[in-house]
Order: sequence, then C-alpha cells, then structure tokens
Amino acid sequence: MEEEDVYTKDGTVDYRGKPANKKKTGTWKACPFILGNECCERLAYYGMSSNLVRYFKHRLNQSSATATKSNQDWGGTCYITPLIGAFVADAYLGRYWTIAIFSIIYVFGMTFLTLTATLPGLRPTCHGNDNCNATEAQSAATFVALYLIALGTGGIKPCVSSYGADQFDDADEVEKKHKGSFFNWFYFSINVGALIASSVLVWVQDNVGWGWGFGIPAVAMAIAVAFFFSGTRLFRNQKPGGSPLTRLCQVVVASIRKHRVEVPANKSLLYETADAESNIKGSRKLDHTKDLSFFDKAAIETQSDHVKESADRWRLCTVTQVEELKAIIRLLPIWATGIIFAAVYSQMSNLFVLQGEKMNTHVGNSSFKIPPAALSIFDTLSVIFWVPVYDRIIVPVARKFTGHKNGITQLQRMGIGLVISIISMICAAVLELIRLRIVRKNNYYELDEMPMTIFWQVPQYFLIGCAEVFTFIGQLEFFYEQAPDAMRSLCSALSLTTVALGNYLSALLVTIVTAISTRNGKLGWIPNNLNYGHVDYFFWLLAVMSVLNLGVYILVAQWYTYKNPVGTLRDSKQTPSP
Repeated sequence: MEEEDVYTKDGTVDYRGKPANKKKTGTWKACPFILGNECCERLAYYGMSSNLVRYFKHRLNQSSATATKSNQDWGGTCYITPLIGAFVADAYLGRYWTIAIFSIIYVFGMTFLTLTATLPGLRPTCHGNDNCNATEAQSAATFVALYLIALGTGGIKPCVSSYGADQFDDADEVEKKHKGSFFNWFYFSINVGALIASSVLVWVQDNVGWGWGFGIPAVAMAIAVAFFFSGTRLFRNQKPGGSPLTRLCQVVVASIRKHRVEVPANKSLLYETADAESNIKGSRKLDHTKDLSFFDKAAIETQSDHVKESADRWRLCTVTQVEELKAIIRLLPIWATGIIFAAVYSQMSNLFVLQGEKMNTHVGNSSFKIPPAALSIFDTLSVIFWVPVYDRIIVPVARKFTGHKNGITQLQRMGIGLVISIISMICAAVLELIRLRIVRKNNYYELDEMPMTIFWQVPQYFLIGCAEVFTFIGQLEFFYEQAPDAMRSLCSALSLTTVALGNYLSALLVTIVTAISTRNGKLGWIPNNLNYGHVDYFFWLLAVMSVLNLGVYILVAQWYTYKNPVGTLRDSKQTPSP
C-alpha cells in the first residue's frame, strides 16, 4: 500500500493530533463505542424524562397544567442547548472534547437529580403515594439538577451522530458506502435505549421508587461516558474549522456596507477564490443562485477591498460564503413548519400520560398495572417497525414509480409525517371524547381509574411513532444534505430546535388555554382531575393547527430551492481560515 493510502484524506487526525491511520482508526472498529454511548445516553434521558410529568405532579405537588408546562419548558431547553454544543464543537473544541465535557456535566446533573429524590433533606416529604409536600428549596434543587442535564444532553446531542460519520472517510468510496449504514444503526441504538427506558425504568419509578428510577439512568449515563472514553485511541477527529456564525455575520455585514452598490448582471464577476485558496475547510464550492440577491452585494469587489494583500472578510466574501447564508435562510421556512409537529410529538410525555392515568391500567384480569408513561413503548416499537419497512419496502416500491433514488423526496417524506400526526391528534381527541362521555354517563368523576383499558391509547402512540419516522428522520436527513458542508453541526442543532420550540409552544398553549378556560371560576380544559376537564378540546386545537401548518408546509416545500454544490472538497493539508 502506498504511503498516501495509509492515512485518511478528509483531514481527520487521531487522539495525538497526527494524521489518522486508516487501518488503526475509525470505521466499524470505532463505532461500537459511539453506538454504545448513544444507547446508554438515550436510556438515561428517556428513563428520566418519560415519566417526569408525574414526578412534577405527584412529588412536587404541581397541578396538571403546571406539571405539563414545567415538563415542556424543560424538554424545550434540552433541544435549544444543542446550539451551544454545535457552536463550541465547530468553532473551538471539536466534537470529541465537546462530547466528553458535556457528558461529564450530564453525569453530574443525573447524580444530583438522584440525590434530590433520595436524601431526606432534598427529597419531598410524602404521606402515602401521592400526598407530597415539596418545599421551595427542594423544588429548586430538582430544577437545578434538571437544567444541568439539559445543558449536558444538549451539548452532546448535535455532535454524536456527526462524530460517528467522521469515522468514515468521504474520500474513500468503500468507507463512504458504510456511512449510510452507520446512521441506520445509530437510530436503532437510540430506540433500544428508549425501549428499555419506557418499559423497565418507568415501572421501577412507579413501583419501586424514584430514587431507583433516577439512579439507574444516572448509572447508565456513567456507563455511556465510559464507553466513549474507551474508544479514544480508535477515534478519528476533525479539527474545528472556525465559527460558522462568524462567516454568516460577515456576509450580512459586508452586504449592509455595500447596500448602495449595484449587483452586476453578469454573476461571474462576483468574487470567488481559486480552488487552492478556498477558505472553508472541508467545503465544496456552491454555485450562485438568483434569489436573495441582496446578499450578493457581499461578493462584489471594490477598490477598498484590496488595500491589504488579503481580502477583509467583513467587506468581501466569496460566492460560496454568500450561498452558505442563502442555504440557511432557505431552510428556515421548512424548519418553522416542524415546530407544530414537535408540539404534537411532545404530548406523548405530557397529556397522553395524564390521560392514561384516568384509565384502567391493569393488564387483562391480572393484578399487574402498567405505568401510564410506559405506553410510550408503542411509539418506540412503531419506530423500530417502520424504519425497516420504510427502508426495505416503501423506498424500493416508490422508486419504481417515481424514479427517485430515495423513492420519494425528503420534503414529500416530511409532508406524509405531518399528515399522520394530524390523524394521531384526531385519535387522541376522539378517545378522550368517548372517555368523558363514559365518565358523565356513569358519574365516574371521582374514580381514579375508570373501566376503560389504557390500551385504547396504543393507536395514538403508534401513529406518533410512524409520523416520527417520516418527519423527524426526514428532517434530519434533509437538514444534513441541504446544509453547507462546513455547517452541518450547526444545521443539525437547528433541526433539533424545532423540538425545543414545539415544547415551548405547547407550554404556551397550555398557559393560554388555562387562563381563558378557567375564567369565572370554571375548572378549565386541563384541571387536576381530568374527569372534570376537556383535554379533548386541546387535542382538537392541535389537530386544527396541524392542518393549517400542513397547508403552509406544502407552499414552502414547492418554493424551496435545493443547493447546488460544485467542485470537490479542498485539500485537507491546507489550513482553514475562520
């Protein structure tokens, strides 16, 4: 083997900072440590978060509406903090050290949360199962722990999947083919962790205790960190290539500075570096596009731009740099339509759980009771079922009719998921309507569990899982492919923020609905005892909003312009400039 074939050609280095040896690092040798880390981390996260709304309600003594809002505020934060992790990884630390540092913060948060549910001074005082009185200090300690966890999980979330992809050399055709398989196994590992969490750990929390229920996820997270560090010598690492946010700001500033300069009709006159002078590491050039032409002003050369030997990036940007900003702007309408879908998705760990509390949780005629939050296992099973069905059946069949390599486009895939999410909300609303009719007909208002099995919730969970396969996975793939080459971590984080804003939107809707529906002394849509409420109205509200959102999505999807990369990746031996 020639010396140049011994090392990777994508600029990756080993743990000592030397060029990565293809035989000794990366590929499937390194992936088990990343997949094991992800499986344990997801087990920890879902094991703690799936039942959290019940902890707020029954241990911190919050009302149903407040518990739902607290859970959604926290869940939203978990998906807004990935922006921090993505920026730190891309600009300063690289993915390895970002994952390492934020994982340790994560473990501290999980450990502290376990202590708040275990130590007498931190644990709320309870008389019976649900009669608890939490002091302000105890509640504050719980939320400090939870937001440490939010910082930890958010810091690593946008980095782990990309770090796994870094283990395969894009310049090697054989390795490149395996990269797609990695993402399949990565998503599989997520759902293995979620499956254990939504079944075993939820049962432990309800039947053994919250100390064990939080302690086991804490141990799982510690194991995740151990998995990750064990693979250090095998990992390939991409060096941080400078702040993507800086490049975006440079285009905006340069455009404003030249707002009076007219864009030339001949776009070939716009500034672009030669291949050897590309200033963005690991990025292909992007061809010029006609829309958003105001930002083309940043690539117009003027006399003042060449006072120095090198161009001032705050005055003159390349066409590729301008197109990076345009690509991000084009993604934003698609991104925005994912927010309402995420609000629907968030109901699984909120109102679905509270709805299930009021139903018969016994399995058949046995004495075994299934925790309401454990029904989310059917979402996980749905994902595990639909991923291979989509990949092995739907795609090949659709390909015969459409001729598209993926069967359908990612935008079409996301649209199908939005339709399915509407059906899931209709199912939830109809179920609650039927449940309330039975309550009122038989005067079951004060009954903790009415004679209607909780397994009637399975369709709404299963449909959410199906929608997730189409919309969430489609969104992740779409943002990865349409992101500029050097901004994929940032765009991965951006796609995750739809989950954050969906949680915040749901929390805001709960607040508004509660304020309006409780006027004049009324109990409102979401009272402590849902038998007196109208959660079905809330589900109908989300269904209507989802229909309107689908209409907007169809319009923006038709308008969308795909990016057009040209040329090849720059030589990895060149030094990047921020």
